[in-house]
Amino acid sequence: MGRDKSRRLSGSRDFRQRLVLATLTSTPITIRDIRAGEGGLCPHEMSLLRLLDKVSDQHVIDVNDTGTKVGYKPGVIVGGKGLEHDCGVHRGIGYFIEPLLLLGLFARSPLSVRLKGITNDTKDPSVDTFRMVTLHMLKHFGVPLEGLELKIESRGSPPRGGGEAVNWIDEGMVKRIRGVAFSTNVSPQIVTRIFYAARGLFNKFIPDVHIFTDSRAGGLSAGCGVSVVAETTTGCLISADATVSYPNVDEMSEQSEKPEIMSPEDLGEQVASMLLEEVAQGGVVDSTHQGLLFMLCALCPPDVSKVRVGQLTPRAIESLRNIKEFLDVKFIIKPDPNSNTVTLKCVGAGVKNLARKIS
Repeated sequence: MGRDKSRRLSGSRDFRQRLVLATLTSTPITIRDIRAGEGGLCPHEMSLLRLLDKVSDQHVIDVNDTGTKVGYKPGVIVGGKGLEHDCGVHRGIGYFIEPLLLLGLFARSPLSVRLKGITNDTKDPSVDTFRMVTLHMLKHFGVPLEGLELKIESRGSPPRGGGEAVNWIDEGMVKRIRGVAFSTNVSPQIVTRIFYAARGLFNKFIPDVHIFTDSRAGGLSAGCGVSVVAETTTGCLISADATVSYPNVDEMSEQSEKPEIMSPEDLGEQVASMLLEEVAQGGVVDSTHQGLLFMLCALCPPDVSKVRVGQLTPRAIESLRNIKEFLDVKFIIKPDPNSNTVTLKCVGAGVKNLARKIS
């Protein structure tokens, strides 16, 4: 009798990552006590389950009536073209892109999905960050960029709207900064003001700064934001995002107070300060991408991967625990007190694309 691979988990913590790891390792899971007494699964978590259902086959997803218990038996990641999914308005599209990236690497056939929802918000990495930074991370793991594309057909603001082991420890020096400032249903002058404020702070440290502007009408909500990326001499890409959504005047009552909205100048300076802080932290990726970086290292062939990051975030620490739980991959963590960075080493689990072999 073989050892039972199934896992019994509890709570809503790391729901998305647990589903991804369960799928990639073909591990049946049962998650209990998901916000018991608080309504169970959130709308974006139900949406994620529906998305997983669209890209998989021969799987079983069972949610109880109260949404506090989920049973999941993974099947085959089939991929597919021409798929569409409405991500809803409770989390940004970025919440759904990261698991799709990982699952797509192990799909039976190429994966092409049109996602509808919020492109830029304050909770998840923006679609601009995924396009400018996240996709390029994969090339360090032997994934060719030719097959990766993220096209932004329209923007929506809140409230409605496997490869090879890697040795990646030298982040180099920042040589240029690029970015995108966007607005939806507000004056195009907003993005210009954001651009000048951000560039004004960046130019104190580096002259090569260019932030593109993208002003659009349409969509269901008004808002603006900016995504900026620092490119280093060794090819590392460090990112930061900031977004502001404007209230819908038609839905505000006469008695309600007008909310205080950050000015375009403050928004530009804020995102510039955020990026400079990320660069100062050190490491080959920014804090947002630490968890994904560790996942990619753990999924690699059974060779040693070595990476360096800044201070570990709480989410990254949870990722290391989940990786140990599902992949049995342990990272050796070595802090560097001189640079305040952390070097991590692991031997990959050697996860293979079995779906493609049995197609």
